[in-house]
Amino acid sequence: MAGLSLRCGDCGAQLRSVVEAQEHAEATSHTNFAESTEAVLNLVCSACGKPCRSQTEVDLHTKRTGHTEFADKTAEATKPIDLEAPQKPASAESIDVDASASGEPQEMVVPEVNKEMLVDLETMGFATARATRALHFSGNSTIEGAINWLSEHQEDPDIDEMPLVPANTKTEANKPNLTPEEMKIKAQELRERARKKKEEEERRMEREREKERIRIGKELLEAKRMEEENERKRMIELRRLEKEEEKRAREKIRQKLEEDKAERRRKLGLPPEDPAAAKPSAPPPVEEKKSALPVRPATKAERMRDCLRNLKQQNKDDDAKVKRAFQTLLTYVGNVAKNPDEEKFRKIRLSNATFQERVGNLHGGIEFLQLCGFEKLEDNEFLFLSRDKVDKAILNTAGGELNSAITNPFFGVL
Repeated sequence: MAGLSLRCGDCGAQLRSVVEAQEHAEATSHTNFAESTEAVLNLVCSACGKPCRSQTEVDLHTKRTGHTEFADKTAEATKPIDLEAPQKPASAESIDVDASASGEPQEMVVPEVNKEMLVDLETMGFATARATRALHFSGNSTIEGAINWLSEHQEDPDIDEMPLVPANTKTEANKPNLTPEEMKIKAQELRERARKKKEEEERRMEREREKERIRIGKELLEAKRMEEENERKRMIELRRLEKEEEKRAREKIRQKLEEDKAERRRKLGLPPEDPAAAKPSAPPPVEEKKSALPVRPATKAERMRDCLRNLKQQNKDDDAKVKRAFQTLLTYVGNVAKNPDEEKFRKIRLSNATFQERVGNLHGGIEFLQLCGFEKLEDNEFLFLSRDKVDKAILNTAGGELNSAITNPFFGVL
């Protein structure tokens, strides 16, 4: 059967005529062609009419356009190859059709390539098989041409296989068009370009990582804000429940006192107390009469207790503020009791911002310190407790009243 196509022994391409073989040889420098009985496919897309010469072209066209229907017109366009067609002189001596078509087995060898360019490519990090393949199929022209060929064919399945050509094929490794110094400069430029491309990629990745860090930071801040907001709401609700519990406890104590009072009146044989009469009314003015019994004056401890009770009632809506004031007073009293000889503990500046915030601005705070022995100096700038007026008994009493006010949850309520 007459030959229907020519097959390139170097790359396997199917060619319809000797003219196409000559054009292929000029473009690729391939010289090994053999007559084949396989016709070049002629598949025409039914949707857009694009002709495809191979199944690979069909797959690429389907992937790009989605067209899947093709009409096979191979038989209509197939005709025997005219080997007597005029051939170009440059390709006539390099194509050995008769020798390949004889059917005799041929020995396959690795094609010769430019050694210096091969070494340069290997120095750049390319494998020997890839470098040899790139130089062979790019025509041994330049290193840049070989690199361009590698970038275009890096997805080929046989990219890491060593190329083979028939042993009787005469190929000459083209000498580079550049001098060794120019080749080194070109290689340096290519390496510099690859380095810049790598640095640009690293900068891009760093920007992406920075964006991701910023996003995660914002999410963490928002989560922390939500957690603090939930904690604040929880504390407010807890404080409300505590106040309600204290209110119920005070009500129970009041009811218990009323019951005890009623029980005492019953035991004494007195009639039950009239609730309307229990309400305090403004007593008529009476003349002051001297009591037959002496009136016991209020002790200093009771006066201290009244100061603390007034302080709490004046700030009953802010328990934290009251507790801080009690603890500050206890610190002043404790420092004097422990170190009576240290003047710095017996002298308080009235204009001190911390003192004013915690004690000075609260009704009863300064009065309590005066009951402990502190006195205002003539210029009203300091509260001062002289060494000879330090009375540890009074200081201990003050400390006891403060501890009771701090630890007793119902202090100043009833």
